[in-house]
Amino acid sequence: MQDVKSYRDSWSSIRKLVRANVKTYTMIIALLLIWALFAVLTGGIFFSPRNMSNLFRQMSIISFLATGMVLVIVLGNIDLSVGSVTGFISAVVALMQARVFPNLLPSLFPAMSADTMGIISTVLTIIVGLAVGLLIGLFQGSIISYLGVPAFIVTLGGMLIFRGGILGVTNGKTIVPVEDSLVYIAQGYLSSATGVILAAIIIGLIFLFTFESRRRKEKYGFELPSLSTDLLKAGFFSAIVLAYIVYMNLYKGLQLPVLLLAVVALIVTYIANNTRFGRYVYAVGGNREATRLSGINIKLTVFKVHVLMGLLSAVAGIVLTGYVAAGTVNAGVNYELDTIASCVIGGTSLMGGEGTIFGAIVGSLIMASIINGMSVMNMPIFWQYIVRGVVLIAAVYLDVASKKRKD
Repeated sequence: MQDVKSYRDSWSSIRKLVRANVKTYTMIIALLLIWALFAVLTGGIFFSPRNMSNLFRQMSIISFLATGMVLVIVLGNIDLSVGSVTGFISAVVALMQARVFPNLLPSLFPAMSADTMGIISTVLTIIVGLAVGLLIGLFQGSIISYLGVPAFIVTLGGMLIFRGGILGVTNGKTIVPVEDSLVYIAQGYLSSATGVILAAIIIGLIFLFTFESRRRKEKYGFELPSLSTDLLKAGFFSAIVLAYIVYMNLYKGLQLPVLLLAVVALIVTYIANNTRFGRYVYAVGGNREATRLSGINIKLTVFKVHVLMGLLSAVAGIVLTGYVAAGTVNAGVNYELDTIASCVIGGTSLMGGEGTIFGAIVGSLIMASIINGMSVMNMPIFWQYIVRGVVLIAAVYLDVASKKRKD
């Protein structure tokens, strides 16, 4: 009798879990269908370890932007400047690597070896890139939150300002070379053994956090799902991690930018779900007037979100420079569209108040899969633009229709 009750509790918990995450599961099913379609259309080339490795590496830059854009959209704002900001920071980073530090460092440290100087140049360049992103976030965030100019207008102006900045920094030419250490950050791989060890650590942490979460919920009197449900959930994510590492090891191993993306996504997810600031962001997006009456500083919350967006644009710009091993005039073109599309496809509502970092990552993976699949098929470039535009419009329509049904 006890076994029957336990079975019913477990089944009930699983049904609640499915209902609560139906949007996430829909996205994952859509992703699998897209992969299956391209696998058929490309004769299996799409699923080759090499192509899948490149696909995940390509999606990382847009995913960095999407993790920040989620919070911007949850507020009810939009940021149209992220593509130009990413391109501008990429150009500044390339300029530091190709022109500034190669002239400055030898005069300061004449006895230093070229390899050591290259690593120092990369570290200093990353600091400069993050500082530029921080300043841009402070600049745009101040105008939006404290001067009251709509985010749409500020970031539209920012898009033009920083696109002009790219032309000014590059003088219309590609900036090369950049240090191998910077290229390694965007194009490097972990060895197979290191990847397996990392997978074992991650799986251990997944189960550790699962039990720790249950202990904390029990301590504060929250309702606990059954143990088998939590173990099933932890086992599912562990299987994904292990399968991913094993599959990537069939090519060159775990990609460094993907590892960096995982770290950034975990940090932003923690900020969004476990801090007072994160709760304020969702509160402002859900009901701004009620949030104001409850005494929350809305202007400061909006300001912080745009500063975070500036920093994440800097991370994307640094990785982009390493990815192309240069600073180019066209860097970051249309990134804002792909980023917004990734968030909306991933379940972030343009009406504000709803959205998750995990959903945005899945959304960017869907967008990257569509782009990658069309490229593997050698589809004409004009069709690729048309398809991406249609996908964006369809995603927004589904968001609007979903909102109407709820109302």
